[in-house]
Amino acid sequence: MSAALQEIRQPDPSSAQVVIVIVNYCTPQLTINCLESLEQSGDLTASMQVVVVDGGSTDDSAAIIGAAIEHHGWAGWATLLPLNVNGGFAYANNRGVEVATTRFGRPRFVWLLNSDTIVRPGALSRLLTFMEGNPQAAIAGSRLEDPDGTPQHSAFRFHSVLGELESTIRLGPVSRLLRKWCVAPPIADASIRTDWVSGASLIVRTEALDGTGVLDEAYFMYYEESDLCLHVARKGWQCWYVPESRVVHLVGKSSGVTSRSGAPRRRPTYWFASRRRYFIKNHGWLYAVLADLAWVGGHAVWRLRRNLQNKPDRDPPRLLTDFLRQCALARTAQISKP
Repeated sequence: MSAALQEIRQPDPSSAQVVIVIVNYCTPQLTINCLESLEQSGDLTASMQVVVVDGGSTDDSAAIIGAAIEHHGWAGWATLLPLNVNGGFAYANNRGVEVATTRFGRPRFVWLLNSDTIVRPGALSRLLTFMEGNPQAAIAGSRLEDPDGTPQHSAFRFHSVLGELESTIRLGPVSRLLRKWCVAPPIADASIRTDWVSGASLIVRTEALDGTGVLDEAYFMYYEESDLCLHVARKGWQCWYVPESRVVHLVGKSSGVTSRSGAPRRRPTYWFASRRRYFIKNHGWLYAVLADLAWVGGHAVWRLRRNLQNKPDRDPPRLLTDFLRQCALARTAQISKP
């Protein structure tokens, strides 16, 4: 067992039917706020355990969160797992699931929850009620919303060549023509079957998984949840969006990549690497190249129209240059399929 696993100090319950994994990276107060919302949600029972994974934070996150767990008396249901390295979102989540399985036995469900979320009352119980009533569902996602209740897109279609074109060209007639391939369709008010859901609040039935881990650790961050949903879909399982389960998502607060306010940030290299891996792993190198061409073509049309119509530029800095450097054609390293 790794040194990280040996550092767990909380007592063992006899079993855990639901394991909740929260990954922290240099956002201790957000994580504490999330834990407080879980405590106040009315959903926690004796068969549930929370594992807070600190993904190698460069600040005092682990000490701050550990002290909060002790101070608030959460040690009966919350475990802190400090990691020595920042292996990414998938890596940290898998370590949390690994610990839970070792300590409590294999759970029936794993709920992945971002640290920048606030759980509304009943969010987890409604996900569990849905999963119990729909045994063909491997994955379900919550309605994500702003603090004022405004819904966010959290149910999506799988990434595709035409979806890449539609998302980058930003032209109404083209979007209407390609609406079946739009990655972010209109937000639904009722439970619907969907291709994939946001990993900010995602519950998965462990029966649908191949092993202990949930996510592909070759993804540092981004695209790991769409990869998971595609994997289980190819095995015959379903993915659902359950808006009765409501979770506030403070967009970008945990990752620092996206933001609703302020100047756009340059997109990190790992975003491009994750996108490239998703297409090559799941569809092959040629398909990835076609997706890249669709992205570049759509983006070029958008830039031309933006300049001609003097529209504001809200894209991340150096987006096209970074994309061309990181696309499948430029990066010839092959990704072997699992």
